[in-house]
Amino acid sequence: MRQRAPTLPVDDDIQKSVRLLKEGRLVAFPTETVYGLGADAENPDAIRRIFKVKGRPSSHPLIVHVAHRSWLPKLGSWVPPSAERLAEAFWPGPLTLVVSRGARVPLVVTGGQATVAIRVPNHPLALRLLEEFGGGVAAPSANRFGAVSPTSADHVRLDLGADVDHVLDGGSCEVGVESTIVDVSRDSVVLLRPGGISLEALESVLGTPVRVETESPVRTPGQLPSHYAPRARVVLAKARDLPAELAALRAEGARVGALIPLEIERPGADIELVVAGGAEAFARTLYASLRALDAERVDVILVVPPPAHGVGVAVTDRLLRAAAPRSPST
Repeated sequence: MRQRAPTLPVDDDIQKSVRLLKEGRLVAFPTETVYGLGADAENPDAIRRIFKVKGRPSSHPLIVHVAHRSWLPKLGSWVPPSAERLAEAFWPGPLTLVVSRGARVPLVVTGGQATVAIRVPNHPLALRLLEEFGGGVAAPSANRFGAVSPTSADHVRLDLGADVDHVLDGGSCEVGVESTIVDVSRDSVVLLRPGGISLEALESVLGTPVRVETESPVRTPGQLPSHYAPRARVVLAKARDLPAELAALRAEGARVGALIPLEIERPGADIELVVAGGAEAFARTLYASLRALDAERVDVILVVPPPAHGVGVAVTDRLLRAAAPRSPST
């Protein structure tokens, strides 16, 4: 499902975005994962505006997006060989590396931590924007804090409206879930968030096991138990349990939407969205599907996740957080 083409010629749109960033304004831009809400990473006032617009706690660090891996030693105070190897293998791409913070990165970007998260996105418009801007752009997802991430320019406009100064429209995101986050600031390499690069791919490049931490002293985006949540309640189910789950929800008087793989028999929910193409297709369409079911005013979204391997691990992670009990802050 492609979105409309940019309303400005691409060169003009890029130049407008660069000018706004240099003025300390906010620009939403596409990446291969989700759309980011960007500001000059070395402008503390602009960074504070990101937190205000999103309603994001200031303790939650941001990811700094750069045009090339040569920026790693410019923004990090110490870059270990493991970081260099991962950057060489996966950048540009959906991998974020957490390294020791360099002096030019303001503490407001890192949530006061001694580490900074950096990545090179794999999207032609994002790379042109970053190259012409000539610096780091700090960017969380371009939506209100805790809600479903945006994978199109229309999602950004719907969520943020006039609170974002410009939206650089690059169509729909190809990966569709956020980047894998890997901490290389400690003695060992640690996976902090699953994403578009699998654990197996990381270990293949490094030649050693990568530890997985569900709780970490290093704070990163996407760690809250409740996150990525639509308005409707999300319920995860196995395929064999779908009829019973649907019957129980119907007994509660709920209007039910279903999000299921193509190979699963349709359960007969009020609204059904079917995903064809495996875990990659599920990831690419996940957030747009949750938004579409929300727009149908369902009370509950019943989901059969894809198999939990490869990017399917990231999809399951996002769905579990979307289904978690919600605190007032999320």
